[in-house]
Amino acid sequence: MGLWAWGINHKTASVGLRERLALPAERRSEVLRSIQQRTGVSELAILSTCNRTEIYAHGPGSEHEWLRWLVEERQLPLSELTEAAYQWTDEAAVRHMMRVAAGLDSMVLGEPQILGQMKSAYQDAQTAGTLGQSLNQVFQQVFACAKQVRSETAIGLNPVSVGYAAVVLARQIFSSLEKSTALLVGAGETVELVGKHLREQGVRHIHVANRTLAKAEVLAEALGGGRAMPLSDLPSALVDADMVFCSTASTLPLIGKGMVERVLQARRYRPMLMIDMAVPRDIEAEVAELDNVYLYTVDDLEHVIADNRKAREDAAQAAEKIIAERTELFVQQRRSLDAVDTIRALRSQVEEWRVQELERASLLLGQGVAAQEVMDRMSRALMNKVLHQPSVSLRSWAAAGDQAGLAYAQELLGLSSAREDA
Repeated sequence: MGLWAWGINHKTASVGLRERLALPAERRSEVLRSIQQRTGVSELAILSTCNRTEIYAHGPGSEHEWLRWLVEERQLPLSELTEAAYQWTDEAAVRHMMRVAAGLDSMVLGEPQILGQMKSAYQDAQTAGTLGQSLNQVFQQVFACAKQVRSETAIGLNPVSVGYAAVVLARQIFSSLEKSTALLVGAGETVELVGKHLREQGVRHIHVANRTLAKAEVLAEALGGGRAMPLSDLPSALVDADMVFCSTASTLPLIGKGMVERVLQARRYRPMLMIDMAVPRDIEAEVAELDNVYLYTVDDLEHVIADNRKAREDAAQAAEKIIAERTELFVQQRRSLDAVDTIRALRSQVEEWRVQELERASLLLGQGVAAQEVMDRMSRALMNKVLHQPSVSLRSWAAAGDQAGLAYAQELLGLSSAREDA
């Protein structure tokens, strides 16, 4: 088949190595053309995310060539790359690409973002002119497989991240999130993910409080222009907040029982949902004792996540079966194409013989030879030419006692499997 995949990921390489191999989107077309010129491989694409960098290629190539290019391009130790890299070829490469696109090889099982990243890799290769017919066919099968996995399994239905689980919990408590005001305390990755999920759920008022005001302003703007504030403004910000999501690196609680008591009084005791995703805690445990406050910690969320992770693992088994079937079907289709050149050559040869014998027959007819005799000569001559090489091979196999070869020839020629003795 000539297909292969080379790469590193979160399971084989450190964060530092992954960072050094990551390719910014604006450079990928340039890098693709550079690799193509250096290695001579005509078809290739690159998938680069925070958790993996993989090269997909069709054509001659070796791990040594890629390692040498990367060592020189990124100034990396050869030993470090060798220990972290993996390479798959042909059927195994197809299966690997399908597993990646379906989210089965991700840090978070079943996460959907990887499919979009795989499609970006495909588009980058198109732009660079390094996506040939063979690699294009592989990508189309990979995308079709990922779509089938998403539509026929529950691999992506159950939240397995703290951020998403927090928003799902909020949706269960509030009948309408759209009318609620959310306060995010912190501006890290977890809080940012919560904010994105809240926006997807239709929450329009999302405010951000953070120790560094500039970071709060960037996140608030990204989430639709909510109010950004320093942590010192927490007491007043809590008054308007129906939902509070906390995840900071503070070593001491930022929100205490007394603060929340005063906030509830100012809110006229309207209910508040408070989800503390930080370790150590951002919210004092005693806050849970207050009426009209629903306080959940990261441990509460982990119970939800554990149940959902089990559901995804069950779905992953069904996804693996789909991938195995898709891979086998694609490989069979590709293998059948290997016979095309042979069939074309055979037809060309027989057509050449047919034309030759037809010309001889026309000449004989012109000389006055009877039509029946001409037809007989032509058919015998054509038969002898068609059967000459098979007959030579059959005699050779028989002389060598090659029963497997004889059986294969009988199947190929459509003959009976054995001759009955008289």
